[in-house]
Amino acid sequence: QNVYILHDVIHGATFPPYEWQNYITHPFADFWSLPWMDIIMEHNRHHNSTFDLLNHGEFGWDPASWLYVLQEWTWEWYGWLTVPLVPFWHYIGASDTGCLFAILWWCKFPDAGPGGKCDKQFYKKWLPVRVKYVTWTTFLWSCVWLLGSWGMGKPLSEGWQFMSLVSCFCRCGFSAAWVFITNFNHSHWWNEFLASDPDRTWPRVHATMAFLLGGRHRWNEMLFHDV
Repeated sequence: QNVYILHDVIHGATFPPYEWQNYITHPFADFWSLPWMDIIMEHNRHHNSTFDLLNHGEFGWDPASWLYVLQEWTWEWYGWLTVPLVPFWHYIGASDTGCLFAILWWCKFPDAGPGGKCDKQFYKKWLPVRVKYVTWTTFLWSCVWLLGSWGMGKPLSEGWQFMSLVSCFCRCGFSAAWVFITNFNHSHWWNEFLASDPDRTWPRVHATMAFLLGGRHRWNEMLFHDV
């Protein structure tokens, strides 16, 4: 539900009316991640660079391209060998709300100015936004650590156990959602299936997927993603 709503709002490039709402969209996705403004910018860059779901980076650098590397050659039998690694790639932070993706984006954006100089807005706009958000997520996960130590009557040094458990399940949830929204929709197999079944003649498949995703409206978005 979190990622589904987040992804829809990103497509509208919507900014919240109150600043505090920037901090509640995905703080449990990873120990640190992109702030809301950065997520909107990177997703816009993704769509500006990739118009065709199967032709990534057609019009320039696409920050999401590395999410599809493990499934790019599935028209060949050996391409499927790396597909099972896709969820683990998301799990360690490669998705839009992950820490690895944040590092990738921060190293690339904002674009360098003339002569390779630092962008004029970097220190005035982007750096403060990022520092505030990372400070917030650090505080939040510190609270989780304290809850798992002092909050449970344990020494402070044992808080990592509870924090790791919380992080594990959060990563599993976010990873599962992003696999559907990004990899599943951008897969060659799925788009070939849709092209060969224009009348949607697989009612049991559609009913099952609607049930797994929490409703036909969500499954409909998977069918027509990014149209």
